[in-house]
Amino acid sequence: MNLRKYRTYSTGKPEWDHAIFHLLEAAGLPAQREYFEILARVITLGHQGASAFDARLVNFMLADLCRAIAVFHPYRGIRKIAIFGSARLSPDSPVGQAARKFASMMAESGFMVLTGGGSGIMEAAQAGAGREKSFGLNILLPFEQRPNEVIEGDPKLIHFRYFFLRKLFFLKESHAIALFPGGFGTMDEGFEALTLMQTGKAAIEPLVFVDCPGGIFWKNFERYLRENLLAHDLISESDFSLFRFTESLEEARDEVLRFYDNFHSYRFLGARLIIRIRRPIPEEVLEEWNAQFRDILTRGRFELRKGPLPGEGQESELAHLYRLCFSFNRSSYGRLRQLIDRINEY
Repeated sequence: MNLRKYRTYSTGKPEWDHAIFHLLEAAGLPAQREYFEILARVITLGHQGASAFDARLVNFMLADLCRAIAVFHPYRGIRKIAIFGSARLSPDSPVGQAARKFASMMAESGFMVLTGGGSGIMEAAQAGAGREKSFGLNILLPFEQRPNEVIEGDPKLIHFRYFFLRKLFFLKESHAIALFPGGFGTMDEGFEALTLMQTGKAAIEPLVFVDCPGGIFWKNFERYLRENLLAHDLISESDFSLFRFTESLEEARDEVLRFYDNFHSYRFLGARLIIRIRRPIPEEVLEEWNAQFRDILTRGRFELRKGPLPGEGQESELAHLYRLCFSFNRSSYGRLRQLIDRINEY
């Protein structure tokens, strides 16, 4: 038996490592290094004197993760948009009606809708998308909080114990985010998404702040960002490229759809960023970008090629795509969003 591949994740006891390997072999998972690491860490935790509370915490977190992964798995090939907004606003309010119409527009455009599964704007959005195209990511609270009637009882309603895991799945499973007016929860979700995109801890995706025509909620928020954060150099002007403000539902929908016009996805491969695109970029445009976006390159130039690179993997659904390859500085994510916008012009 060769356990060399697991040496980094060893429990420190060869007999325990072999027992884990045999268990995975019996379960049909002998080559899955990640599963070996999970089991090894659990055993190590138990022998490090973890309390019953600590063990229960890990168990509950793992239960939430496994349950959510299982629910989303059948829908992994479908794009989804997370819609946030106040639970205190009536679904029949102007904001609620706007959220319902917007969710309907996104469902018609092929997206499924994720909400917190509660009342108010969440209920309005799920009514607009319809039960079949809705997910509810509900949070278990000490006080009574029933899921809205659109998603209640649906297999796509997930109850989370912890806010941080709930937020993880909103970002992990969404391909776009829309924020309607809301309170602490809405602001929390918005800032979380912006922080993770700004720092590269989450993939860039379209994020749009949507208000009713004539509304000032997000106008005041934008003014706050510019007068209190940007004016004091706490954020950069390019960070404003990570999101959009609009009072038009059509503009909000088009912002999401336009993001995926030519751009498909990206991933890091060693020191290089690989952006997958549907259509090639003209050579003369690449030359312009080598000058215009020189600030985000650590070395070299933008290069275009067809098909996957060695080490990228052989996912058949991605094989036909072009790749824009370059050494990204991993800090200028607002500028990266500007580059994606340029890609979608071709």
